[in-house]
Amino acid sequence: MGVLTGCSSMKPEDFAGTEPRFRLEEFFEGQTRAWGIFEDRFSNLRRQFTVDIDGEWDGQTLTLVEDFVYADGETEQRIWTIRPDGENGYVGEAGNVVGTASGAAYGNALNWQYYFDLDIGDRTINVHFDDWMFLQPDGESMINRAHVTKWGIEIGSAFIFFRKADDELALEMDQETVEQAIDQGLAPGSAAAQ
Repeated sequence: MGVLTGCSSMKPEDFAGTEPRFRLEEFFEGQTRAWGIFEDRFSNLRRQFTVDIDGEWDGQTLTLVEDFVYADGETEQRIWTIRPDGENGYVGEAGNVVGTASGAAYGNALNWQYYFDLDIGDRTINVHFDDWMFLQPDGESMINRAHVTKWGIEIGSAFIFFRKADDELALEMDQETVEQAIDQGLAPGSAAAQ
């Protein structure tokens, strides 16, 4: 992966009319599990993680409690509060998020952007996340590709596969199934990710 400067012309409105329709408050209500990787700008794998997410929608606010477990044993919790903003928009806040996150959902896609104070070793850097989320045809799975930039220069990317965890099958999903989803989705370097 080369150094990118955020030159993508893709817009959420490009996906208007696609199915199934992706609404955060519907997908994340209840239990969700996710598997993810983070690569640096040279395509070196830096982190692998799983996330268990507990979502509660009260009709106005979606609260997401995200419990991360990294491959090196580190754990982290992040709590999001997200509210619809108009017909297609969302706004949200979470720890380490600077200001307010904002997003727009059209069809099966959602673009979510925010600035984040990222802890790296003994220092913190402010980076920009540009997430693209795509709800899959089964309505139970979602693929997220995030570009992470500093001063407009890409420093890395994350790829995360989400699965509704309302049943034991989702909770026991094996690595082969996740790898197949990555191969067929927006994995770094895949044709769909260009």
